[in-house]
Amino acid sequence: MSSGQDKIVMVIANEGFRDEELLKPLKYFKDEGFCVDIASDKLGEAQGMLGATITPDLIIEEIDIDSYKALILVGGSGATVFWDSGALDYKLKKAYEKKKVIAAICISPVALAKSGILKGKRATVWPQESQRLIDYGAEYVFEDVVVDGNLVTAAGPHAALDFAKEIVKLVRQDLE
Repeated sequence: MSSGQDKIVMVIANEGFRDEELLKPLKYFKDEGFCVDIASDKLGEAQGMLGATITPDLIIEEIDIDSYKALILVGGSGATVFWDSGALDYKLKKAYEKKKVIAAICISPVALAKSGILKGKRATVWPQESQRLIDYGAEYVFEDVVVDGNLVTAAGPHAALDFAKEIVKLVRQDLE
């Protein structure tokens, strides 16, 4: 088996991830035959905004970018921890260099923008955070899901399933 061919890593905040932005894509990825690891800013049971709980497999620092086809940031109020995470910033830049699929939903696209990988790229975000994307050089688009190259951004929980479908499309394209 080639390295990471069927693996995706989803990154959640240990507190305050948005339940459906994790659970809908997670189910879809598994139904599509992908192995999914959950990473977080710390180990131990993670708590969703609406009551879901999940135990992460690893912390952000342990993500081996070469092992995965896609790096996905889940949103929710807790995702602000991603905005100033040096470890995540490093992983995002590495994933971008290696042309991995990088995706973020809700407020987490702000972390992509802050890392510089959205500069000059079309992207969306939870509408209240649109100015942050613009400030970091992204071309903000008021749409549910936006794909620009290997980058996928989505505006919030209502777009979770379409977000997951676009990610799978890109990963499969890359596998062919």
